[in-house]
Order: sequence, then structure tokens, then C-alpha cells
Amino acid sequence: MKAALLHELGQPLRIEDVPPPNPGAGKALVRVRACGIDGTDLKLLEGFGYLPKLPFIMGHEIAGDVVSVGAGVSEFAPGDRVAVYNFITCGSCFYCRSFREQLCLNMGGIVGVLDVPGGYAECVCLPAQQLIRLPDAVSFADGATCCDAGMTALHAVDRADVTLGDIALVIGVGGVGSIVTQLLALAGLEVIAADIDEAKAEWALEQGASVFSSTAGDSLISQVQRLTDGLGVDRAIDVVGLEGTVSAGFASLRRGGRLVVVGYTPELFPLSGKELAQNEKEVIGTRAGRRNDLSRCIKLYASGALRSIVRQTVPLAQVNEALGMLRAGVTGRIVLTYD
Repeated sequence: MKAALLHELGQPLRIEDVPPPNPGAGKALVRVRACGIDGTDLKLLEGFGYLPKLPFIMGHEIAGDVVSVGAGVSEFAPGDRVAVYNFITCGSCFYCRSFREQLCLNMGGIVGVLDVPGGYAECVCLPAQQLIRLPDAVSFADGATCCDAGMTALHAVDRADVTLGDIALVIGVGGVGSIVTQLLALAGLEVIAADIDEAKAEWALEQGASVFSSTAGDSLISQVQRLTDGLGVDRAIDVVGLEGTVSAGFASLRRGGRLVVVGYTPELFPLSGKELAQNEKEVIGTRAGRRNDLSRCIKLYASGALRSIVRQTVPLAQVNEALGMLRAGVTGRIVLTYD
């Protein structure tokens, strides 16, 4: 089968022929129909965040159909349409048993990110427990984006603990930020979407934002203060994770407001302890999503509540070009497709 392999950090992936995997007991072989690409892939290429053993097949937003199953697999059969939950968890540690499995203490790998080959290939072999049924109403491309952008956005909004009528600031209107914006609008919030790429203005409004801002830093803080009559926003969700974006999100909060940090970078975040304590502000992190977040995201797509964020599809053979487009900045999501 064809696969794109990462042989050396910072270098283009190589399209190669590799032996197709065979599903052993408890596993399923899935023909990849679509695989999203995102910022985690760029971090992998740079050696930040995770460092898999090379050569490695990346790709963690996977949707496809089952080709065959190994012994003991009864819940899936050839032809079933599926999406892939990418955290290989133990199921028995404290976090798995408290429904926070993405924090598993005994993580067995992350599909397409760490130790487990991913979807930059024509097929992927995984434990059947990683598969979630994908309804006919959801395209493979949209199903793929649910596997990270979607479930991450949904989990971040859960962590934000929003209330009908709140005002929220979303910093970064990429794949995750687009779905965050949609979810907040669905929940009845007024959304201020901020992104330094002014070309995303129309896109952000289409996702449900009431206001788009291409400003940053003090200018963004001032604009938020004007829009909220000096109070600040109830919730801020930072999908970027730079020192400047976290600082702006924190300063944009009203008293008692909450900042949820989704994006991560090597940067550190100096925040005012006085402002944090005396204004009872909250700053919390959020990591990807739970298996149930992926299931719920797929259901929202199937019902029509969520709209597609896929703007471009690119064949696997052009994966390096697609990664280059992502690095340069894109609107929505790029998804690899397979003939």
C-alpha cells in the first residue's frame, strides 16, 4: 500500500510502498477514505510536543471503511463506515475510569502521533475499540475532522462551562476555532472571533460569530472592552496558545470569567497573580477530547447542527504540498483523500 513516511524531522514526507498490515485478534483493518491535517502534524514535523520513533506514518484524523477484522471482533464487519478515536487508552486507570481517558496514565500510543501508525496511508490497522460508527449522513471528510478538530472543540466548550446569553471570545479561527465558534453560537452565546488573518472575517461570521476582529494584544483587549461596555467577556477560548494570545484572552475576561487554553506552544504565560485572585478569574487547560466527545460530534454533524469546515481536499500524493499550505495559513480544514 502507499504511505507517506516521516524519515527525518524538518524534511518532506516520502511516498513509499509499505506492506499492508494484517489485523490480529481484536483488531480491524480500515481503508482510509479521508485524513485531516492540522497543527499537530506541523509540530510533529518540527519535533515539538511528541517525538515518535522514525520512520513514522502520521495522520490522526481518520475516517474510512472496514476491510477485514481479526478474531474476536464482532461489533464491526467489512464495509462498515467508521471514524477513529486516536488515543489508545488502558481503560483501567483512575482517569479512564472517571471518563477522562485522554489523560490516561498508561497511554498505549496516539494514532498517527505517537507509537501507532496513522492515516497518511491507504490502510490503517487498529484495535476495534478505537472505531466509532460513521453514519451515511456524514461524509468521510467531515467524519475525519471530527476525530480531532471536532472533538477538541466540543471538549473545550464543555470545559468552558458556558451559559445561554454569555459573551465569548474565540482566539484563532482555524479548524478547531471554527467548530468552537459554531458550538458557542448553537449554545446561544454572542461570539467575538479574533484572528490576525483578516481574510477569515467572512468565514468567521459564517461559523456564527457576531463580530470578527483582526486585531491582537492591547488593540484586541480594547475592542473587547468597547463591545462589552467595559465588563469583558464571560468566557475566552484560546486555540492558539502563544504568550500574546493567552495574555490578551486573560485581560479580556470580566471578573469571574474563565479562559480555556486549547493551543500549546513552547511559550510560557506570565499572568498577574493579583488580577487572577482579586477578580476571581480562572485559567484552565483542555486536551483533545474523550471518546464520547467524538461520538457526540459525529451526531451533531449527522443532525445538521454542525456544518462542514472542509475547504480543500488533496490526494495523498500531494501531502507535502498540503502541509505547506497549512503552514502558510488556510481557512477551514484541508483533508487528504484516497482513490
